[in-house]
Amino acid sequence: MDITPAVPENRMLIDSYGPGRFQVRGIAYQGPVIVFPTHVVPWSLTRAADVSLDALSLVQQESPPIEVLLLGTGERMEMIPSALRDTIRNAGLSMDIMKTGAACRTFNVLMIEGRRAAAALIPM
Repeated sequence: MDITPAVPENRMLIDSYGPGRFQVRGIAYQGPVIVFPTHVVPWSLTRAADVSLDALSLVQQESPPIEVLLLGTGERMEMIPSALRDTIRNAGLSMDIMKTGAACRTFNVLMIEGRRAAAALIPM
């Protein structure tokens, strides 16, 4: 029995990640990126300390809306201020913060499940 999950052709999957880079659906990206269900965009942030509501505006503008935002903070998990987390939550975004590797793997699971997720990824 084949148990390979069926992933729609238009869904992004993160193939690999490494120091300063990501590969998504066979395309290499250097530096930080935001991976949406159907596309990838370069992102200007290089540190979790710089995360702001403005830095996440592309996620807020996505249509249909994103259900879950994964924030990959690099090689180590770094928290963002609780006031900012509250502001992001009040703006309608559910955000999970984790190491970048964990965010990549979690994003792929959410894509296989057909969820509306995005991953804002700071490279390792």
